[in-house]
Amino acid sequence: MNDKMKKVIVTGTRGFIGLNLMKELNKQGYLTCGFDDSYFLIEEWENNLLKTLNSLNYDGVFHVGACSDTLEQDVNYMMTRNYESTKIITDWCKQNNKPIIYSSSAANYGTNNRYPSNLYGWSKYVAEDYVRLNDGIGLRYFNVYGPGEEHKGKMASVAYQMTQRYKAGEEIKLFPLKPKRDFVYIKDIISANIYAFENYDKLKGNFYEVGFGEARPFEDIMDILNIPFTYHSEDIIPKGYQFFTCSNKTTWMPGWKPEWNLEKGLTDYDL
Repeated sequence: MNDKMKKVIVTGTRGFIGLNLMKELNKQGYLTCGFDDSYFLIEEWENNLLKTLNSLNYDGVFHVGACSDTLEQDVNYMMTRNYESTKIITDWCKQNNKPIIYSSSAANYGTNNRYPSNLYGWSKYVAEDYVRLNDGIGLRYFNVYGPGEEHKGKMASVAYQMTQRYKAGEEIKLFPLKPKRDFVYIKDIISANIYAFENYDKLKGNFYEVGFGEARPFEDIMDILNIPFTYHSEDIIPKGYQFFTCSNKTTWMPGWKPEWNLEKGLTDYDL
């Protein structure tokens, strides 16, 4: 990228990642146009989206906006928001030779590490594939946590949910058998997006994993936050529950690496 002010669209700016990304882009001198999720609710949302894309000579799109509810079962709802919108934006970027950075998910791996195991995962999987085949970049996020996730409810991180329950006086219980996750702090997610955009020509046409590269048990979060806990019985563990996720460092973007381990991230989060 050259030194001129870069104009970019960020979708999903009412959400956790989109809002944090737009704030950091603004700090770094980008001129941003945010699209919140309300455009999905307009009958002519496709026309409105394309009108905005064509209204200024944007330098690229960070496509973050999506339905992130992994429990959603309405196929039409999920696919219009997670696939159709991605297809429209990707087509525009391809036709106008503009970068697109797509927020994908480790849910693409499902429970067998091969393909998704729920509707959300499939919607992200096929959308990412469309982006990649049209010279875009897909970033597969692992377990993201950090400031700004307050509105996510059951989709918020374990760190946030358990802290709120503990403050409310609830007993904290974890699943037994020590499931592990690759917890990645929001600031690393943001740095990955900006790195992908600024190194687009050498990275385009691929997906990359974005995590810290360490699988940590949920117990570590509780210990760092000084939250006492007990365990549920094993029979409460949902069928198909993932017991292990960890990004593979060989699939990170060449030249990018995370900076926030779990201890450092939770301290910065200041729950």
